[in-house]
Amino acid sequence: MVCGREARTVKKHVAAKRGEETVYGEVKAQNETKNEDSAGRRRFQHLACCLGILCVILLGGIIGVCVYRVQELNSRNQELEKNNNILTEKIQDMTTNRNELNISRAQWSIDSYCRQPDNKKCQPCQKGWTLTEPSCYAYNDAQPPKQKTWEEARGDCRGKNSDLAVAHDSDEKEAINTNSFGSNGFWIGLRVKDGKWKWVDGSDLTESSWIVPPADGRCALFYTGRNTWSSVSCGATHQWICQQKALSV
Repeated sequence: MVCGREARTVKKHVAAKRGEETVYGEVKAQNETKNEDSAGRRRFQHLACCLGILCVILLGGIIGVCVYRVQELNSRNQELEKNNNILTEKIQDMTTNRNELNISRAQWSIDSYCRQPDNKKCQPCQKGWTLTEPSCYAYNDAQPPKQKTWEEARGDCRGKNSDLAVAHDSDEKEAINTNSFGSNGFWIGLRVKDGKWKWVDGSDLTESSWIVPPADGRCALFYTGRNTWSSVSCGATHQWICQQKALSV
């Protein structure tokens, strides 16, 4: 009997211990679950905090970029306005200078054509120029070392509101020859450009028999009494003939 009671007691003790272990396991599992949930919440909170900080940083960056762009645009607008004012002033200055130049040219024309001491009316050519309708010619018979290259001679003519003489036809060619003098050659407005003989007004020479075939670096030289022109280096120095349209009087 005693052994039976002891056995039952042992069984009860074992069952109670197992129950305690089961309860402990469940509590432990619940605690672990709570700990995991708590750790998850903390991680979520940390993540949310980081995301919030990142959003603040991004927002600050966007605001900074917008402020910078606004300042840059304002700076560019100010620079454009400044450049516009400068351009406006330059246009005004150019307009004023052009008006003054036109007045000066008009006065020059009056002085050159209408105030010649030997005449009581305006003349078709200014003093020192020879009229052969419809143009006026100036024969610049400079002697060495005052003779000029072709380019220098043209520059001299253009400074006198004229250009080197041209002859598109036989009449204009004869006009150049009519009042020529001396035995020295005179530059005229004909040179080789793009493999062709071209006049200073951009037109091509149409009468090829007047001069030899074109060669690079060559310009035309006129000699009194000759029916043809000479092809010489444009860098040589010679006298020159200027031509301008005669004034209608």
